[in-house]
Amino acid sequence: MTTRRLPAVLGALLATALAHTALAPAAAAAPPASGSGRAAPPRAPAQYLYSSIGDFDTEVRPLIDRPDIAGVQVVVPWKAMEPQKGRYDFTAIEEALTVLRARHKKLFVQVQDRFFSAPTRLPDYLLTDPAYAGGAAPTTNENGLGPGEPGAVAAQWVPEVRERFQRLLEALAVRFDGRLAGVNLPETATQVDLGKDRSGYTDDSYFRAELDNMAFGAKVFKRTRFIQYVNFWPGEWNNDHGYMERTFAFAQAHGVGLGGPDVLPDRPAQMENSYPFFERYRGKLPVVAMAVQEPDFEYTNPSTGKPYTKEEFVDFGGRRLGADVMFWATSAPWLHRPAS
Repeated sequence: MTTRRLPAVLGALLATALAHTALAPAAAAAPPASGSGRAAPPRAPAQYLYSSIGDFDTEVRPLIDRPDIAGVQVVVPWKAMEPQKGRYDFTAIEEALTVLRARHKKLFVQVQDRFFSAPTRLPDYLLTDPAYAGGAAPTTNENGLGPGEPGAVAAQWVPEVRERFQRLLEALAVRFDGRLAGVNLPETATQVDLGKDRSGYTDDSYFRAELDNMAFGAKVFKRTRFIQYVNFWPGEWNNDHGYMERTFAFAQAHGVGLGGPDVLPDRPAQMENSYPFFERYRGKLPVVAMAVQEPDFEYTNPSTGKPYTKEEFVDFGGRRLGADVMFWATSAPWLHRPAS
C-alpha cells in the first residue's frame, strides 16, 4: 500500500476561486475559549517520518534509528482497523508501537477515511448496507500537478456513517489514549463528483460533519493529542464562507490541534486558504503538525528555480506556520544522507 497522494490544490477549488472574484465578507469567528492557548514553540519542529502502515517494514525501519528522527506517523485505512462491523483490529498499530518504543521513538496515527485512487479501503458494510447511503462519495482529484485518479471519501455527512466513524475513534482511544503521541484526521480538501454522488453531499453538511468529528475526537482522546488536517474547504476560497475562520476558532475552543498535508512555502492557493490562519493562530492551538509529502518535492522555489530544500521547508513550516511537528515522506532526499 502506498501513501502517495496528490496535493489538494484541487480543480474544484480553483474553479471556486475563479467564481469568487468578488469575495464575500468572512463570517465572524466564534469567541476563543479562555486559557486554551499555549506558548509559541521555542525551538525547531520535531522531525518525524510519514508512511502508510503497510510500508512500515520496508520504508520506515531502515530510517527510524536516525538520531534526527523523533518518531513516525503511519496512515491507517479505516477498513484495516475495522475489518467487520464492530470488530476492531489494531494489531499493525501495536506492532509499530512496539518497534518504536524499543527505540524511544513516538507514534502518530492518521485515521484515513478518504482515498485518492482505487481501491476504497472502507469497511465493506458501509459500502453495501443501504442504511449508510452508499457509505462513500466518488471524488475527482485534479490539482496543480495535473489530473489524478478517481477516488472516494467516506460520507461523513450521513449521520449513520459518522456514528460508525466515531465508534472507531472511541475504540482507538480506549486502546491507545496516552500511548500514542497523536491521532490525526486527514485533510479537509475533497472534490466530490456531484454528478455521481448518491449520498446527499453538500459543502455545508460536510463542513458540519468534520467539526463534529473534531469535537468527538477531542472528547475521547484525553492524553493523546488529537489533530485535524485543514488545507481547503470545498466550495470556499479565501474564507468567503467563513469555513476556515470557524475551523480555527472551533479548534482553539475545543482543544483540537491542527495541521496540514503539504508544506509549500508561499504557494498562492495555500496562502489564500489555510496558511494565513496558521500564522494568525500561531501559539494559540494545542499543537500544530505539518506534513511534507511526496508531491511537495516536485515543486520548485520560484526564487531559485530549484526544489525546496529541507531548510526552506523547516523554516516555513516552523517559523511561518508554527509547526511543532513535521512529518516527512520517506522519499525526502535528506533522509537518504547521513544525519548531521
